[in-house]
Amino acid sequence: MNGLVLFGDVIRSRRDSPAATAWLRTLAADVTTALPAPDRLAAFEFTQGDEIQGLLAPTANPIHPILRAFLHPEALAMRWVVVAGEVDPGHGPATQRSGPAFIVARERLELAAARRERLALVSGDPATDELLDGTAPLLGLLLAELTDRQREIGWLILVEGLRRSETATRLGVSRATVSVAAERAHLRALGDLAGVARTLLARATVGA
Repeated sequence: MNGLVLFGDVIRSRRDSPAATAWLRTLAADVTTALPAPDRLAAFEFTQGDEIQGLLAPTANPIHPILRAFLHPEALAMRWVVVAGEVDPGHGPATQRSGPAFIVARERLELAAARRERLALVSGDPATDELLDGTAPLLGLLLAELTDRQREIGWLILVEGLRRSETATRLGVSRATVSVAAERAHLRALGDLAGVARTLLARATVGA
């Protein structure tokens, strides 16, 4: 069967293992709950206190849980890899699954760490992956550079889908304040870039 394998690794987790474990427990519960069952082939689960794994259907949007991970108010610095490919049928959480896509994900996560990339997407199609190699790391870099306030606003706009006026009301600030923060964070460009990355991956995956 085919699927989308997600690996997320907490950066510098050995410096504060309890904090990494607490964060991954929160994240695993959040993304598992947020994703509808048809999109989720296995529950997200973490291992060794510093890594989380998930398995989604080929038609699911893997960018959504990654945005949640980057923009969550309790977020720790992470790097992410998404690999589309063959996985072995099975039961239980993603950490108990296997298959070629899991092997590629492990290798790509190690390469991402060596390259200091925060996000990598692999479709298995060489032409598409050439485009994703330029798109995904840029998206990860821009997300990683957001301030706490920008992440708060980014969560409401990019994850919850609120308008800027609705975001201002939720936060109890003026719309102008939200607009300035959104422009400085390049939230519109981030949303567009996330959409491009998702489209490229989806076209290659569905067309495979």
